[in-house]
Amino acid sequence: MIHTLLIASVPLLLAGLGALVSDLSGYLAVFLEGAMALGAFLVWVFSVWSGSLLIGFLATLGITGLVGWLLSRFIRWTGANPFVTALAVNLAALGITETVSVLLYNTKGVLRDPRFPSVNGNLFVWLAFLLVLLAYGVIYHTPLGLRLRASGRSSEVLLQRGIDPVRYRDGAWAVAAMLAALAGGIVTVKVGAYAPGGTTGQGWIALVMVYLGFRRVWGVALAAIVFTFIERLGIEAQAFISIPSTILLGLPSLLALLLYIVSQLLRKE
Repeated sequence: MIHTLLIASVPLLLAGLGALVSDLSGYLAVFLEGAMALGAFLVWVFSVWSGSLLIGFLATLGITGLVGWLLSRFIRWTGANPFVTALAVNLAALGITETVSVLLYNTKGVLRDPRFPSVNGNLFVWLAFLLVLLAYGVIYHTPLGLRLRASGRSSEVLLQRGIDPVRYRDGAWAVAAMLAALAGGIVTVKVGAYAPGGTTGQGWIALVMVYLGFRRVWGVALAAIVFTFIERLGIEAQAFISIPSTILLGLPSLLALLLYIVSQLLRKE
């Protein structure tokens, strides 16, 4: 049971790390849901075309990382609102994936192909664990991490030292997009096919996890496991409780909202 829970929590954990990195830079990446959806689709496309899951992930991470970086640069060049711009990406990602799916495969539905590679879920658990350790080490024990946190808390200090804090937002948004795309790709690999909407709102939950985890790497990791457990509990409860499945499946999102409200009230006190 614990092993299954850890495997299931990997996508949410990776998206949560991406949200944390972006938040520390001073601008929370609200586009995570769109990046996850885009990653889920691109990993399937590139993996089937190349016959290699590694190539599929590398190509996806390269594209989504560039998108995240360009999005931050666009905000810098135009002075657009970061929240509204990132929110628009979530809507655009849905339209892009559907349009490309129709053009390439003549369908908006589930995509299956026997050429799509499979992989043991344990690999993703180890990957997530290593990324958590890497994030912790970089954020709290390197000059890069110090400057990243300073760009969000006291950007004036960096400016006084001749360092542009916005550059760290550019990099943070690129990393956030890559981690979210990696999470979406893992969802596709676990299912063995691309399913539209397969990310089930995990990108939105990841945003809340940043605050529920008190903006700490290990706090975000724990929040991912808790939310995954609640989601699994809702799925299992469908066999015993005569409640509409949409309500049970919506429990993680409802819990995220309630806990976020509670955390903000506690902070004000």
